[in-house]
Amino acid sequence: MTSEELLQKVRKIEIKTRGLSRNIFAGEYHSQFKGRGMAFSEVREYQPGDDVRSIDWNVTARLNKPYIKVFEEERELTVMLLVDVSGSRHFGTISQFKRDMMAEVAATLAFSTIQNNDKVGVLFFSDKIEKFIPAKKGKSHVLHIIRELLSFEPDSTGTDIAQALEYFSNAQKRRCAAFVISDFIANAEQVRQMKKPLMIAGNRHDVHIIQIYDKHDSCLPDIGLVQFRDAETGQTQWIDTSVTGVRSAYEKDWRDRQEALKMLFTKTGTNAIAIRTDEDYVKALMKLFKQ
Repeated sequence: MTSEELLQKVRKIEIKTRGLSRNIFAGEYHSQFKGRGMAFSEVREYQPGDDVRSIDWNVTARLNKPYIKVFEEERELTVMLLVDVSGSRHFGTISQFKRDMMAEVAATLAFSTIQNNDKVGVLFFSDKIEKFIPAKKGKSHVLHIIRELLSFEPDSTGTDIAQALEYFSNAQKRRCAAFVISDFIANAEQVRQMKKPLMIAGNRHDVHIIQIYDKHDSCLPDIGLVQFRDAETGQTQWIDTSVTGVRSAYEKDWRDRQEALKMLFTKTGTNAIAIRTDEDYVKALMKLFKQ
């Protein structure tokens, strides 16, 4: 992609997603995420009726009087976007590639953030941490994020969501709203490995899952003998899609993986939505905000 083509794509996504975030999502974003956290303000002397769980024992011991910590509602929010840049995002069979919808969804969330005068940052991950962009405010920062979403080329093609969640929890100390944007193509072991880091991240932050998938991630078309290539491992395999049993096994594997993910998100108390590349992501994001 040339610099001119990149700028045209950035401009196109900016016009579309900025309008959506201003006209549709601004109110939902504000009501759901603003003021959700509590930030430390000061300490003051304990008064009858105060919650003893708020006592600051260090200050109390030093001054020989009971003091409590006072917290106030946070008015400024940080939003972090954890975006999967593994090889499987370069797949799309109907209207667009998964990577293009991921970019649009992330851009919409980013514009919703800055229109509420909040900060937004991005973590790109594959099977390693590819790039971390610290949270900042401002339109120029969001445009920089969109350019990266469209042009970033990772060093690796695999996927390790558990590692990305662990890195995020260690890097982001202050409570924030986090959106994990991925196709979640994961086997049973990878799903199992996600549980602990997702619980830790969820205890510290408001974590939300956005799964982007293609129609043919979930079902095989009947098009005869086809050579398939795994975008993450590079392995190839010939598959006869005209065989009913082959297509049925493919669909069952998809359903089993989706059920495992659903159980994971339920057990960890994580909000999650799934958006197909040929569907309207506006309705899905509205649903997520209302959850």
